[in-house]
Amino acid sequence: MSVPTYDQFIEPILRYLAVTPEGATARVAHEAAADALNLSEAQRQELIASGQATYKNRAGWAHDRLKRAGLSSSAKRGYWKLTDAGMAYAAKNPSPLSAEQVEQLAIGFMNVKLKSPSDAVPLDGQEQSLLLSNSATVSPDDRLDQALRELREATAADLLDSLLQVSPNRFEVIVLDVLHSLGYGTSRTDLQRVGGSGDGGIDGVISLDKLGLEKVYVQAKRWQGTVGRPELQAFYGALAGQKAKRGVFITTSGFTAQAVEFSRSVEGMVLVDGNRLVNLMMDHEVGVTSRLLKLPKLDSDYFDEE
Repeated sequence: MSVPTYDQFIEPILRYLAVTPEGATARVAHEAAADALNLSEAQRQELIASGQATYKNRAGWAHDRLKRAGLSSSAKRGYWKLTDAGMAYAAKNPSPLSAEQVEQLAIGFMNVKLKSPSDAVPLDGQEQSLLLSNSATVSPDDRLDQALRELREATAADLLDSLLQVSPNRFEVIVLDVLHSLGYGTSRTDLQRVGGSGDGGIDGVISLDKLGLEKVYVQAKRWQGTVGRPELQAFYGALAGQKAKRGVFITTSGFTAQAVEFSRSVEGMVLVDGNRLVNLMMDHEVGVTSRLLKLPKLDSDYFDEE
């Protein structure tokens, strides 16, 4: 018997977390869901192509849907916990959920972006979410593109959760690693942390040349609140104090419209919000690994008669 589809894991995950209000590790929640679904040992041994247990993968996607519905959260890395809304939903909707309720949780929130501040504005060039279609008429290539986009967005959400849970010092190091992966600095040692008390609003310095004549100053803030114009004005003042011509302000959250307007009114300031940061991390494999998929395609030239 095959492992149940991910939508069938939604209610077991919801119910287990509802009776575990303090939350639980993902590993424990995986096993609780597997027990609730009476998975056999053979089903628990089944693996997906990446080598992960199928039931753990599907439990993870079930939790992703609960998060997008606002019913659960990753309270800390690898730790799941229902939100107040999730506890209320579980209490209001006794077991079992109807097929319509499960379907709503499974596909009704697929396009909801996680950790998106309500007053933040998208920066120029940010990719837009792809509306996912469940139509049977969608081609396999389109379904593959949709699946890859969904996998990427789920990884982006996990990255952002992880960034919000590391220490401020570690976050500054991660930011410098990202900038180095983009080609800034001739070596990793050309990117230095200077954060701490009395840092004047500067968390890192990038030397663009060996003599350190050209430098970029960095401020990295692991925030959940949106960054406004006053914070950018303070950073710009810190840059002026260093007689710097270039600065990068990086945050895990987003920027208000007034902040973006200010950055465009001055020279040499670049903004990177949480969405752009995690996409850069994925593109340059900082904190993530990639797996290759081999997709066969007919080589029609091979069958041509000479």
